[in-house]
Amino acid sequence: MLTRGEGTTLAGRCALYTLMLLLAVSTAQAEGARERPDLEAESYAADPPMRRYRPTLLSFEAGVYGGAFLFSGSHNLQDLEQTIVTGHQKLQTGGEVGLRLAFYPLWFFGIEGEGGVIVSKTKRSDDRALIWTGRGHGILQLPLGRLVPFVLGGGGVLALRSDDLGNDVDPVLYFGGGLKLNANQRVALRIDARDNLTQKNRQLAGTKDGDLVHNLELLAGVSVTLGRTPWAARPPDVDKDGLYDRDDRCPTKAGPKPTGCPPPPDGDEDGLPDASDPCPTEAEDGNPPDEKDGCPNRDLDNDRIMIPVDLCPTLPGIPPDGCPPKDSDGDGIYDPSDRCPRDPETKNNFLDYDGCPDELPPQVKKFTGVIKGILFASGNAKIRPASFPLLNDAVRVLQQYPDLRIRISGHTDNTGKVARNQKLSEDRAAAVKTYLVTHGVADSQIQIRGAGPDEPIADNRSALGRTQNRRIEFELLPQ
Repeated sequence: MLTRGEGTTLAGRCALYTLMLLLAVSTAQAEGARERPDLEAESYAADPPMRRYRPTLLSFEAGVYGGAFLFSGSHNLQDLEQTIVTGHQKLQTGGEVGLRLAFYPLWFFGIEGEGGVIVSKTKRSDDRALIWTGRGHGILQLPLGRLVPFVLGGGGVLALRSDDLGNDVDPVLYFGGGLKLNANQRVALRIDARDNLTQKNRQLAGTKDGDLVHNLELLAGVSVTLGRTPWAARPPDVDKDGLYDRDDRCPTKAGPKPTGCPPPPDGDEDGLPDASDPCPTEAEDGNPPDEKDGCPNRDLDNDRIMIPVDLCPTLPGIPPDGCPPKDSDGDGIYDPSDRCPRDPETKNNFLDYDGCPDELPPQVKKFTGVIKGILFASGNAKIRPASFPLLNDAVRVLQQYPDLRIRISGHTDNTGKVARNQKLSEDRAAAVKTYLVTHGVADSQIQIRGAGPDEPIADNRSALGRTQNRRIEFELLPQ
């Protein structure tokens, strides 16, 4: 029997070896699946020599082996009743022969059974001892090519037949590893090294149930493999396009899969074959109105003047050259629409579209910036009647210049909560707009915003400063 400590050690070793091999196998299998997804007869055709004859799934291996079994001096292969008088005898290193049969359901995993005989002698009496073996184990291997490293682990029995030691049958647990060389399609050479764990001799002092001893085993063998994917020479591919001639519709002309034929002529290289390209010498440019008609767009700027007549193909223009008209003063307004083509427009949001320099009329200028005289009831957005004459003047100006657009901004001081001041500033700006609109100003001429206390123009620590900060501002917007 195995003691708890020894059993744990053995299980830990086996688990570690298994984990390491599985990680390596998983990596190898993932790489192999990308490079070689098929298992047909030609799957080895392009392999280098050391990649040929690698293991495959659903294969069998039958073989013979021979080697040496190095018995521990503390072995327990003996009949205790027979040797109680003669005492324990060590066994000499024995020669070993046997047969094995394995089945591999997967590339990297198989199960194997072995039967054999070990011929040894007792060291003191030099009497012959035969040890018959019957064992079974699992094999994990790296199926990378001809050279196949592996580890294994399993168990079985050792059955002793000896005149001096008597007859005995002991269980054995073992683990080990080795290397296989697939010499060709059928034949594989193999070497193994194993550690066999057997019971320790009970006649030795200090021995207790479950004590184990190590017995080294070295094996070499030959196997015949059935079911391995055969290697075959690469079929001909005359045009070197990656398709074998038997699958290539154009075996003498290189072309892409699946047909192996070169694409039809495409002189302008726009992806449309010449036979169906209305402009076979001019490449499609992918521009609207038809991005796939095979022809370049001859009117990119949609000014109805075609390339090559259009000398400004990306700028809408006018006849005869398709270029936009001149802008002599550089103010962004073309000369035909510019009332002052020699003098640039003054950008002040007042009549900016006529192309002429100008200044704000006094009545318009009056209603820009801080508008003094618009008063509200304390703490709310109700406009005081004293403000009505000023607002009526604003109505007349905005009606006189219907192209004017303004933004009305409400401002407060920092007294009180910020959220309340923000709301109050928005309400006061809205109240001014409502007054102007209800008295005849177009709604589209006015925008509003509430700035709250965030944009002071005076010091909020004084009463005068707070009064100045509570204000309404008008700002001219682009027309």
